[in-house]
Amino acid sequence: MLSATSAPGVSSATTSTAPAAATGSVSDVNASQDRFMKLLVAQLKNQDPMNPMDNAQMTSQMAQINTVTGIEKVNETLKSMATQFTSLQVLQGASMVGRAVLLEGNTLSRNAGATGGAVELAGRADAVKVEILSPAGQVLETLNLGALDAGRHPFAWDASGYSGSAEPSFRISATLAGKAVASTALARDQVLSVGSDNGAMTVQLQGRGAVAYSSIKAIL
Repeated sequence: MLSATSAPGVSSATTSTAPAAATGSVSDVNASQDRFMKLLVAQLKNQDPMNPMDNAQMTSQMAQINTVTGIEKVNETLKSMATQFTSLQVLQGASMVGRAVLLEGNTLSRNAGATGGAVELAGRADAVKVEILSPAGQVLETLNLGALDAGRHPFAWDASGYSGSAEPSFRISATLAGKAVASTALARDQVLSVGSDNGAMTVQLQGRGAVAYSSIKAIL
């Protein structure tokens, strides 16, 4: 597990390497070559004297082991490159710590009494509104955003008067001439740290825990 965290005003990252893995891969390749040579010698010893293996057959088998060995070395090289890429990605991702991000979802995350998100419209709408909902589904407040073009549009809500223990959510209503316009809810959250899991970069958020970096739609 790779991780990167940041204290106020300071960014830091921690990475780990596994040199033992490289040593193990070399041993595997050597072991494969050793097994092949033992099998080839045994085949030569037990071959039919009246129908011995010809040079073409031996050359073909030698070529096969060389091909297998080469593929194994390429695979190990690719694994090593993938590990290094993830480490580099986590180091670069440390700059995200403390930043706000948008990701798909309708659960709001409060930060110092404020919260918000964004509305992504598939097309132009002449009336867009965002309803802030309690955990029980009651409408706490309605934000009228008016007419909006297609694309992403942010909104903010003052949550200082909200006293619930669970986070509120929101729903979008967008219409054009009375017909619904497709929309996507994007929630805003704060990045606490970055790390990696199974070779993929993860982002630790204040209100949602760890999510895949690929789920982040925008860095604000």
